Amino acid sequence: MSWRKLLRGIGIATLWLVIALCVASAAVPPFLDRIYYRGQATDHFDGGRFANPGVDDTATPPTGGSRAGFFTRFLRPDDRPAWPGSVAVAKDVPPARVSGEAMRATWVGHASVLVQAAGLNILTDPIWSDTAGPFDVIGPHRVSPPGIDFDKLPKIDLIVVSHNHYDHLDLTTLKRLWERDRPHIVTSLGNDSILRSAGIGTADQPDANKVVALDWNGGLDVSHAFSVRVTRNHHWSSRWFVDRNRALWSSFVVKLPGGNLFFAGDTGAGDMKWADEARAHGPIRLAILPIGAFRFYEGQMRTASHIGPGEALEIWRRLGRPHALPIHWGTFRLSWEGHDTPPNMLREIQACAGEDPGRFARHEIGVGFDVPAIGGAAVAKPGRRIDACLTTPEVTRYR
Repeated sequence: MSWRKLLRGIGIATLWLVIALCVASAAVPPFLDRIYYRGQATDHFDGGRFANPGVDDTATPPTGGSRAGFFTRFLRPDDRPAWPGSVAVAKDVPPARVSGEAMRATWVGHASVLVQAAGLNILTDPIWSDTAGPFDVIGPHRVSPPGIDFDKLPKIDLIVVSHNHYDHLDLTTLKRLWERDRPHIVTSLGNDSILRSAGIGTADQPDANKVVALDWNGGLDVSHAFSVRVTRNHHWSSRWFVDRNRALWSSFVVKLPGGNLFFAGDTGAGDMKWADEARAHGPIRLAILPIGAFRFYEGQMRTASHIGPGEALEIWRRLGRPHALPIHWGTFRLSWEGHDTPPNMLREIQACAGEDPGRFARHEIGVGFDVPAIGGAAVAKPGRRIDACLTTPEVTRYR
């Protein structure tokens, strides 16, 4: 037996133990609970836990039933579409810097993107680990390797971390980046406690002030060249089970001279007004939008925590139809849908809705591309409403 198989076997056994603790958590909440943030109550914080404004629909598992049942169903054989065991990807070797009005982006995989603009190197939700979960053993295994080898990464100036789920806040990767580059790390309230617990931005370090956690609408002016705004989205958080929503989730606007960068983080649709709020910060040159992990049973087209291709297209419209990179598919299997289903559906929905796919098109992992300057508004052709497009045979044929 290989070491990898042994570790995965141990990981599965440990996951069962964690699920058992989840079931018992009502009796032992202090054992698993964590307090990441203390502060005054607001319209989205009750003094203990955060919430989405309005009706918070992220508490119920996307399959219905219990949360323990949601996890255990993926440990037994089912009728999900087959995924490849591994996918070969290109390996980008990005330049040290991109200067002037140029902007370059590389999808590393999942929600990790390297954006280079205005002499700055920016990373979103970086994860280079093989497994997205506790102890780097429990959880979904990486199918697509990172599109940039870690030792080929240029010096990173800014990292934005959207929330504390393991596939987005990967302490192993973040610690390596912190120790190597001492970048600015901007996140939302409570997540800085998790970073500091791993030795990132601790008080005894000279650059500790570079790790900043902000509330929605908070901002950090990093230099005369750029600033970061923490903006709202629609999600939830947890590192264990009963620590649910102890830390905040967010999207980000990075304000740059040639046009803003918008990173949606991990998000459901919610009221979608958060997209309007992000656009209000100025013209968006590149939007990084998730399109996957939206289907947890056959035929499902929406889930509260993740936008699928149809909702992503509506968000893109609200953002002003900028150039956009679809992410959050094809790296870690988190849900039911097929490996290529999200981008294939997106293409068909765009055609049905009369949208030119040129500004919101599939990009492959590890293939760097130049982001065009902000130009004239994209013009939609006559087409159907997005909701109507979701039921067409061209879209529903994808599992």
